[in-house]
Amino acid sequence: MFSKYPDRRAAGQALAARLSHCARLPGALVLALPRGGVPVAHEVARELGLPLDAFIVRKLGVPGHEELAMGAIATGGVRVLNRQVIDDLGLSQDAIEAVTAAELAELHRRDRLYRFHRPPPDLRGRTVILVDDGLATGSTMRAAVAAVREQGAGRVIVAVPVAPPDTCDALARQADEVVCPLRPHDFEAVGRWYENFAQTTDEEVSALLADTGS
Repeated sequence: MFSKYPDRRAAGQALAARLSHCARLPGALVLALPRGGVPVAHEVARELGLPLDAFIVRKLGVPGHEELAMGAIATGGVRVLNRQVIDDLGLSQDAIEAVTAAELAELHRRDRLYRFHRPPPDLRGRTVILVDDGLATGSTMRAAVAAVREQGAGRVIVAVPVAPPDTCDALARQADEVVCPLRPHDFEAVGRWYENFAQTTDEEVSALLADTGS
């Protein structure tokens, strides 16, 4: 019985095998969610012969209850808001803008660090493969899907090595395809399903993205 991935690189190779139908697909693009998603996505992009870029997503947490998302911002200047959460909690526009400003500062920092001042990729009409090293609730990935849709992606594929079945099911209602080889019911945490789950550093992210030549 399959138990754990040795590391993120091995997880990326396992994902690439499930994504062989996307190999050298014209216009397709692999977008990694930093930081942990980058080593995984690097292997996917290399195996499939596709370009790789970083797609930075920052959750907009409700003030005082930051684990609850009222929206998200992403690479390319996209902001997606959950109007139901905002209306149910009676959040003011000032509160929304204050949280957005704080998260924008961190997004811009990471964008400069990881993307080397490159303009964001044009996603219009393209097949976009969104990659992370695993999902728990999937809230950040759902925000990423919404953001790439907002930017005109033609087809959106979510590709992750491990996630709970209910998270995969929820994403399948939003993305065109979900590729997730390992869907344990006894999930607990992403790191449980890796032998080596050392934190990915900013330096490693930058080196892997620079190595793509994108």
